[in-house]
Amino acid sequence: MPRVNECAALEKFGADIKEARQAMSISLRALAEMVSIDPRYLANIENSGSLPSLPIFYDLVTICKLPVEQYFYPVSRAAESEQRKRANLKLRLCPEQFLTIVEHTLDGAIKSSETGEVK
Repeated sequence: MPRVNECAALEKFGADIKEARQAMSISLRALAEMVSIDPRYLANIENSGSLPSLPIFYDLVTICKLPVEQYFYPVSRAAESEQRKRANLKLRLCPEQFLTIVEHTLDGAIKSSETGEVK
């Protein structure tokens, strides 16, 4: 089984899966069942740097709503701050009905920044 040290772009994959799973309030066992793998295998992915096969990888990033480009094109996301990466993940996990609220909040923050109201 491949390990993270063989592919640096995937070094945060397991931690990202774990963080997204927890944010979505899905148990390790439930996520493992969703992708038809043993919970111990998922625990190894999350905690030990094991890399899954491509079909399992696809299922995990799809269910956990992770941006796949960060694993295949890491340079494009390398410049992003950790806070922006966390915010992007939370935005992907946000239920559709709340996106209008998020969008209006961001519009207000951007407008305040442009007018100098926020320092």
